[in-house]
Amino acid sequence: MLKGIDALLTGDLLKMLCDLGHGDEVVVADANFTTRTLGVGKPIIALPGISVLRTCEALLPLFPLDEAVQCPVSYMQVSDTPAGFRSRLQREVTGWLVNAGHAQEAQFEAVERFAFYERVRRAQAIIHTGEMQPYANFIFKKGVIADSLAI
Repeated sequence: MLKGIDALLTGDLLKMLCDLGHGDEVVVADANFTTRTLGVGKPIIALPGISVLRTCEALLPLFPLDEAVQCPVSYMQVSDTPAGFRSRLQREVTGWLVNAGHAQEAQFEAVERFAFYERVRRAQAIIHTGEMQPYANFIFKKGVIADSLAI
C-alpha cells in the first residue's frame, strides 16, 4: 500500500501504467470480454469483482489523456442500436470523465464491435474487470506528462 494511491492500483497495474508512453492505449474491459484471445503478448491485469466505473475512478487521475488526438476515449458501440446510443454504464463512465475534468463530451467515440477488437489488438495492455454489463469496454489513449514547453 502507498499513501495517496488508490488501493485498487496494484503494483503490477502501476508498473504497466508507468511503462506506457505518449499515444499508447490501454483497454478497460468487462468480465465477458475476449481478453485471452485479444491480449496475446500484452500485459493483462485482472481486477475480478471490480466495476469498469470504479476502475476508471482509480486509473484516470494518474493517466493523462492524449490532447493531440480528437478522441482519446473510445468505447464499444452497442450492436444494433442507433448512432449516438450509449448504455447506462457508458453514460456513467463518460459522465464521470466529464464531471471529473478528464475529458470533454466531444472527446468520446463509439467504435463498432469488430473494429474495437482490432484496436484492442494494437493496445499495449488490458485491464480485465469483473463488470457484468455487456459492451462495457473502453480504450484510453495516454497523453504526455511534461514540463511546460520553453519558448
